[in-house]
Amino acid sequence: MKSSFIVHPLAPFYRSDSEILILGSFPSVKTREMGFFYGHPQNRFWKILPLIYGETAALTTIDERRAFLERHRIALWDVIYSCEIVGSSDASIRNVTPTDLRKILSDAPIRRIYVNGRTAEKMYRKYTEPVLGRTAVCLPSTSPANAAWSPERLAEAWKVLREP
Repeated sequence: MKSSFIVHPLAPFYRSDSEILILGSFPSVKTREMGFFYGHPQNRFWKILPLIYGETAALTTIDERRAFLERHRIALWDVIYSCEIVGSSDASIRNVTPTDLRKILSDAPIRRIYVNGRTAEKMYRKYTEPVLGRTAVCLPSTSPANAAWSPERLAEAWKVLREP
């Protein structure tokens, strides 16, 4: 499969009261097709977030997902703004242009920044942390490729989102 140069197709999701920023690496093919973050049906992101916050409703539609994020003051975006990538493979990412997060950070009172997985962490540390001077906490990836982590184990690790 040949790599493609892709510019991030999604706008950041945040509001003026967002306090938590979660950054992925770059949207998967399924996410790009769906038009909202963590769109691959096997990604466990939307399954574990309700567990963390004690909610039982499934977050299946974009509207339900947006409402959940708003309720919990969570912002979403990705560390990479554009890159060459083969399909959805983080391992294939080359020629990275990092996302400029300064607008989100000036528009919203972001208290904590988290990265979803090691690729996002690596890119954040390399490109973003030196510019912003802010560290990010790495959480285990919710990707189906991270099969070693059960949904329950992921939810336990991700509970840090609820810390004051």
